[in-house]
Amino acid sequence: MKVFDTAQIKEIDAYTIRHEPVASIDLMERAAKACAEWLEKEISRDAKFLVFTGPGNNGGDGWAIARLLVDRGFQHISVYHMIVGDAISADAGLNRQRLMEQGKAEINEIHHNSKLPEIEKSGIVIDALFGSGLSRPLSGLPASVVRHINAAGCRVIAVDIPSGLMGEDNTGNMPDHIICATDTLTFQFPKRSFFFQENERFTGRWHMLDIGLHPDAIGSTTTTFHYLEDQDVANKIKSRPRFSHKGTFGNALLIAGSYGMMGAAILASKACLRSGTGLLTAHVPKLGYPVIQGVVPETIFSIDRSDLYFSGISSIETFNAVGVGPGIGTGTETSRALEALFGNSDKPMVIDADALNIIARMKGMLDMLPEDTIITPHPREFDRIFGESSSGYGRNLLQTEMAEKYHIIIVLKGANTSVALPDGTCFFNSTGNPGMATAGSGDVLTGIILSLLAQGYEPADAATLGPFVHGLAGDLAAADFGYHALIASDIINYLGKAFLKLVTF
Repeated sequence: MKVFDTAQIKEIDAYTIRHEPVASIDLMERAAKACAEWLEKEISRDAKFLVFTGPGNNGGDGWAIARLLVDRGFQHISVYHMIVGDAISADAGLNRQRLMEQGKAEINEIHHNSKLPEIEKSGIVIDALFGSGLSRPLSGLPASVVRHINAAGCRVIAVDIPSGLMGEDNTGNMPDHIICATDTLTFQFPKRSFFFQENERFTGRWHMLDIGLHPDAIGSTTTTFHYLEDQDVANKIKSRPRFSHKGTFGNALLIAGSYGMMGAAILASKACLRSGTGLLTAHVPKLGYPVIQGVVPETIFSIDRSDLYFSGISSIETFNAVGVGPGIGTGTETSRALEALFGNSDKPMVIDADALNIIARMKGMLDMLPEDTIITPHPREFDRIFGESSSGYGRNLLQTEMAEKYHIIIVLKGANTSVALPDGTCFFNSTGNPGMATAGSGDVLTGIILSLLAQGYEPADAATLGPFVHGLAGDLAAADFGYHALIASDIINYLGKAFLKLVTF
């Protein structure tokens, strides 16, 4: 799915109105109907709704939602219209008139000198004050209304975007002047700001509602940002011919583990095998070999000359892909061995964990990485390598810049793992859950991506499919165990079901 900026969405709206054709008031009705249908499924008819509307089309959505809720049998609907200047959009004015003619909802106005309405904790606030067209922080009466709503402690449902939040960059915004929604009902596409940690307290859980924007406009409008869903990745999975053999599906090399950190090697190995590689060789220190041999018997082993850590490997020529980093430590000899590996490799490669920590100390290694190498940092690792960012938005901009500069693929792990490609394209992942914030989860992802690379997947496909499958396996595991009990091994155990779900999609 494409992710557009707010200006592009406005153009797609306008194209839909011109070419469907559909009147703007009817497109607004379509959006309001989608919201009303969601609310009808989620909330009891006994609930008390307080619909806060502003002067623009977002306010028009609120007026229409109030009317449609009355039509659906909701008994307690109060609208509070905030007066900002004398203007109100034409469509908002028409929907206000329709609600007044219906005559079943309580309608109030909020002026600068008005006493703000009491909001009970059991109430449901519909935030239809402002949409995604804001270019500066809220102030004055709008900011007062936002603070009043946030202080109520009730459920708040934002229409399209929480009022005060901007669609992309909120670096200069005022957090206290942004609605903190419990749920956000966004139209057709997520806004890019929804993907960043600092904005979660504003969006709450966000839900995409299809309002039938014109497919030609969506198809012809270009963007470098995308949101990965099932249909985007299902067709990437390669079929497995009947007369295949283990050599058909690649020979992967995993360099992992050190004294006290062999669990990382075990988890990455199991994930790699469970993701379909034909052969896996794990290069481990001598003292780690007895630990891993009995746990992952399907693995071939290459034994390092060091008892305790990775100190080098003689050749990688026979392998189709290389994964390095989980649990290898950051000692001097390991750092030299990693530098030698990068200097002599032209294989598809995925780099994680301690290998990234070494790169953070020896940044010249970035220039040694083969083109399309995949690195998988979490935010702190990313910051250590590329520099601090003040926000998720800023880090995402830097991520795309660094992927282009070094011709590498950066998989930035998080709630919506983002994948930046060297051509400037960025994908946000839709799978995964908080239960996956557990030790070893990243090692599992490394194993999955390594397996895909070894099987011949293009690095861009391995880097987008890997996190999606990883998150989907975590979601399937969480459905059985919940978030609190989830461990990395559960993700591995559900990889089969995750792949099965995608190949039968």
